[in-house]
Amino acid sequence: MSGNVGIHLQDVWLDLQQPEVVWQLAVLALCLGLAWLVDRALARRRNLMRSDIQQDAVGVKALQQRGLARAAFPLTALALVLIARPLLGQWHHVNLLSLAVPLLLSLAVIRAVFFALRLGVGDAGWLASFEKVFAVLAWSVAALYITGLLPESIELLESVQFTVGKQKTNLWLILQGVGALLATLLLALWIGGAIEARLMAATGLDSNLRVLFSRLAKALLIVVAVLVGLPLVGIDLTMLSVFSGALGVGIGIGLQKIAANYISGFIILLDRSIRIGNLISVGNDRGQVTQITTRFTVLRGMTGIEAIVPNEMLVGSVVQNESYSDPMVRIALPLQVAYDSDVERAMAILVEVALAQPRVLREPAPRALVTLFADSGINLELGFWIHDPEAGTGEVRSAIYLGVWHAFRDTGIEIPFPQREVRVLGGAPAPSLSP
Repeated sequence: MSGNVGIHLQDVWLDLQQPEVVWQLAVLALCLGLAWLVDRALARRRNLMRSDIQQDAVGVKALQQRGLARAAFPLTALALVLIARPLLGQWHHVNLLSLAVPLLLSLAVIRAVFFALRLGVGDAGWLASFEKVFAVLAWSVAALYITGLLPESIELLESVQFTVGKQKTNLWLILQGVGALLATLLLALWIGGAIEARLMAATGLDSNLRVLFSRLAKALLIVVAVLVGLPLVGIDLTMLSVFSGALGVGIGIGLQKIAANYISGFIILLDRSIRIGNLISVGNDRGQVTQITTRFTVLRGMTGIEAIVPNEMLVGSVVQNESYSDPMVRIALPLQVAYDSDVERAMAILVEVALAQPRVLREPAPRALVTLFADSGINLELGFWIHDPEAGTGEVRSAIYLGVWHAFRDTGIEIPFPQREVRVLGGAPAPSLSP
């Protein structure tokens, strides 16, 4: 007895009342059990590869493994049911197996679609809500197919006709076009995710260039997908010429700052003048570069405050990059000693205290210099080098100043404070206070 493609719930109900339904239940349970075993085997393999996946640059491989694991069960079960249905149909009814086909197919489509979306956009927060809406639509189509109402629903959608410009269309054609557009976008996102995975695995390529090329590839693929999908929806691409002209005028007038920031972002990513991890100063902002996007760059200051700097400012102004070619930075600490102090001994103490700090480099060695004979004392300067300016300089400055204070106090070297001597000339002699 051959299996029919169509599904009638009444036939399924009749099968459930027959003793032979045990064969269908057994075959269906066997298919689901084998699919579950395949899913568990893939999960164990994924756990074994987890350490390697975590070392990937952006975790694209992790998304691939997780997405394939979610789609493994429904796809395997669907394949087994499709194989078992004609075999069992030679001797028994297979209406129950035919009912399982659209259900498993819907589940596989839902998981495959969101697997492609996660490859393209990552684990965005809106995906969870969108997945629920899409799942409701997919299960609704499956329910209409199972109940036999799908052809009538399509005829109802085709009956809703209206005119757009000079073209007549109906609701069913529009839904088909929207579906085709979504399919092309999903395909573009999937290909973009695969390209991003390959780029992130290219260790010989600079990280900034990897990010730039992956974003360019995704943007180009999305544009191609839209250009391919819009004619399927019924939109004439020649209508976009007017829109593109208006858009160009808008960018030239109203969006010039945003456009300048995006262009500057591409320049920064291409010339690699600023990289993630660099310690830079621009204007009144100083911090470590933690993120570079096509519109802005994020600087994390030593106080933990993050500054979002437009890329146009980084290209059009002077940027002090403390770790551009060499992370070594010289720090100068000014201080003053009294005129009657042993200046040579004070300079030697400054060098000794600096060398006692582990962050101070031995080569180039710290040096103490006399910079000025000031009003209140002799100005000295301690210059030393560190190789980790991204860790901040406040602690090492404080430690050296504190060490100098203790050493000067123990050796009797005085740190002067501003003094002024006032003399009165040509005035009356001061009265004597003696009796």
